[in-house]
Amino acid sequence: MPQITVEHSASLDRRGFARALHPLVVETVDTTLGACKTRFREVDETVVGDGAAEEVLVHVEIALLTGRTDALKGRLAEAVLALLPEYVKAPDGVRLSVEVRDLEASYRSR
Repeated sequence: MPQITVEHSASLDRRGFARALHPLVVETVDTTLGACKTRFREVDETVVGDGAAEEVLVHVEIALLTGRTDALKGRLAEAVLALLPEYVKAPDGVRLSVEVRDLEASYRSR
């Protein structure tokens, strides 16, 4: 925990973003750096709205153990949203989104 997934169609400095994101998560939700795990999924094609224009997207999902307040999750989402443009090449016109959610009760790790 935290389990972080980044889906992106934009050119993204993945390693740089993860290295900046992990300390931010640690500071915000009181976890350890070694617990942060990030996976990246590059998306080949996206369609927004009527699909008339090609748009690029970056979506970050952060799944945490239960117990964090909605306000804390909202602060983390805002901080990640503010961090993202530094790591997206040509950030103008890119749609950025962040979701911070609770892990399912069945979550286990080793």
